[in-house]
Amino acid sequence: MRYSLFSVLGQALRGQRDWTPQWRDAAPQEAYDVVIVGGGGHGLATAYYLAKEHGITRVAVLEKSHVGSGNVGRNTTIVRSNYGLPGNIPFYERSMKLWEGLEQDINYNAMVSQRGVLNLYHSDAQRDAYARRGNAMRLAGIDAELLDREGVRAMVPFIDFDNARFPVKGGLLQRRGGTVRHDAVAWGYARAASDRGVDIVQNCAVTGIRRENGRVTGVETSRGFIRAGKVALSVAGSSSLLAGMVDMRLPIESHVLQAFVSEGVKPLIDCVMTFGAGHFYVSQSDKGGLVFGGDIDGYNSYASRGNLHTIEDVMEGGMALWPGLGRLRLLRHWGGIMDMSMDGSPIIDRTDIGGLYLNAGWCYGGFKATPAAGFCFAHLIARDEPHADASAYRLDRFATGHLIDEKGMGAQPNLH
Repeated sequence: MRYSLFSVLGQALRGQRDWTPQWRDAAPQEAYDVVIVGGGGHGLATAYYLAKEHGITRVAVLEKSHVGSGNVGRNTTIVRSNYGLPGNIPFYERSMKLWEGLEQDINYNAMVSQRGVLNLYHSDAQRDAYARRGNAMRLAGIDAELLDREGVRAMVPFIDFDNARFPVKGGLLQRRGGTVRHDAVAWGYARAASDRGVDIVQNCAVTGIRRENGRVTGVETSRGFIRAGKVALSVAGSSSLLAGMVDMRLPIESHVLQAFVSEGVKPLIDCVMTFGAGHFYVSQSDKGGLVFGGDIDGYNSYASRGNLHTIEDVMEGGMALWPGLGRLRLLRHWGGIMDMSMDGSPIIDRTDIGGLYLNAGWCYGGFKATPAAGFCFAHLIARDEPHADASAYRLDRFATGHLIDEKGMGAQPNLH
C-alpha cells in the first residue's frame, strides 16, 4: 500500500480496518547473498540501498530483538552536516541531502523538521574556531551563518546571555539542520527494504560467524545457521563483541550515552541549540517535551542505562545556559551504547577477512549519518570499493596515521 492523503482518507472512511503490516516479519532462509547483522537505522538503510541502488535483493537483516530497539530509537533525533574536516564534510552533507528527500524516497512520514541547529560560542577563541568551521562548510557549498550576540538573542531570547562564567557571545547556525523522528526512520527503512524483497528477521541473535579458508561462509544464530556470500556488521556499541567472534580487535570502546525528555509544555524553542561551554544540547519534540543530552557516562559499558552522576552533570549544563529549565520536571531518561572510535570518526570498510564488512565507530554521530551510512555501506558491499564520500573512513587509518579528529581530543575514545 502506498501512503498518500487519499489512502489515509480512504482508510478513515472504511473505519481504519484495511491497514496491513508495514513490513514482512520474515523467517530466515537457508542462504542469502548478503546478511546484515543489526536491524537498526544503519542496517536497514544499507539493505534498502542494496536493493534500490544495486539490485541486490537476496538480503537478510538480522535483529536480535525487534526493529528499532537499539540506538536508532534511543537518540535525541538531531541531524546536521556542520563539520569542518575534509574527511567528514562530503559524507555528512550527502546524509543531509538524503534526509531532505527521504520521505518522498521511501514514501513514509519520518517527520523531517529542518528547524536549524545553533551552536553557541562563549569566547573569542571559540568564535574563531566556529568561523573556521563555517568557512570550511561554505567552501563546500554547505549553508552556515556566524551570528553575533543579537542574532542569537533574536532566536533564543530566554537563555542567560550575561552568565558570569559563560557569557553568550554568538553562535554558528546551520538552518538546514534539525530533527527527524527516530522511530519513523527505522520503520520507514524497514518498510521500504521489505517492499523491495529484503527479509527483515527479528528475534534472531547472531551467536557466531563461520569462516573457511580466510573467508566468511555464514552466521550462527539463535534460529539456526544461515549461509551468506557476504556478512555486514552494523551493530553500533556491540561491534567489538561481533568482531570478537572472528578474533578481531577493533579500535573502539563501548560507552553508554544517556538522553532525557521533560514533561510536555507549550512551544519554547523552535531550533536545536547546543551549549558551547559544556556538553548540553536541546530541542523540543512535537509532543512538547524538551529532549536533551550531554556527555557519555565516561567508562566502558554494554548496559543501555546510565548513572545519576551524569544526569546531574547534564542538568548543571542545561541550567547554566537556560535557568528556566529548573521549573520543569524530568519525565524519563534512557541510554544507548555508543561505539566510540579512537579519533571520533566512523569506520566503513572491508576487513582482512574475505566477505566481512564493518560499519562502526560512530560515537555521537550515528543517527544523523543514517542515510549516508546505509548508502555508502551498500556501495562498499556491492562493489567492493569505498564510496568517494566515505573513502576516508578506512579501518587502517589508525595504522597509517590518516586520522579524522574533528574535536582535536587525541586518542582517547571517551572524549570524542
